[in-house]
Amino acid sequence: MKITVLSENTVADERLECEHSLSVLAQMQSAVILFDTGCGGMFIRNAQKLGLDLTRVTHVVLSHGHYDHAGGIPDFLTMNTTASVYMRKEALSPVFAVRAAGETDYIGVPQELADSNRLVFSHDQMTIAPGVTLYSDFMRSEAIPETNRGLMRMERGQLIQDDFIHEQAASLVQGGQSLLITGCSHQGIINIMKDYHLKTGGFPDYVLGGFHLHSHTYGKAEDQIIRHTADYLASTPSIYLTCHCTGQPSFDALKQLLGEQIQYISAGQTLTLPGK
Repeated sequence: MKITVLSENTVADERLECEHSLSVLAQMQSAVILFDTGCGGMFIRNAQKLGLDLTRVTHVVLSHGHYDHAGGIPDFLTMNTTASVYMRKEALSPVFAVRAAGETDYIGVPQELADSNRLVFSHDQMTIAPGVTLYSDFMRSEAIPETNRGLMRMERGQLIQDDFIHEQAASLVQGGQSLLITGCSHQGIINIMKDYHLKTGGFPDYVLGGFHLHSHTYGKAEDQIIRHTADYLASTPSIYLTCHCTGQPSFDALKQLLGEQIQYISAGQTLTLPGK
């Protein structure tokens, strides 16, 4: 299993472009999975520069209904005419961000996606290919990170706090090795990991994604939240490859506490899981 980051806030290869977004390509024996698509067509250009053929993608998984993960789907559907997009139905609901000055911005998926016949609405513990299972409906044993405040959804004409029911993670298993891709972990990385453990009885070997410990509006998560997160992650056997909305200051703090158990991964980096 070969995992390549196509889009992220930073780059490890100077040929590539970067933006506040995430897109990951997973090449497996059974399927080629595109997890998220960044803000627009940049991930396609980066893939071309890396010599990766996105027409071979068999499945697209959307982690949640925000533009920095879903914005590139229309461009992808134009260049790849066969792959379906697996997403929670709730990801089509309008979502917004309330900024520091009080202005409200639409941050949802491109609205034309609602008319696409290539959407497949997913559910918890849905297997979409051999070794590829989607997890959602995460049980919350604790509050989601405060860095999510200001992220809202529209219900009956009123803006209310988003409950992120539109979020899902993807478990990829091949050759005895497992990877959980989490997108932004808006539900909280601790809640997602506990839910995964409850449903599977184990932990993934690797976890890749953002932990949403940073906000455009509110900045870095509080120190006690970072320490609490680090304490839980340290209690698991997983290796964490984080990026995007974790935020560099929060990552630096986690790195001091977790050492080699956590790494930052940027666009252009590749992880190969050969199997145990």
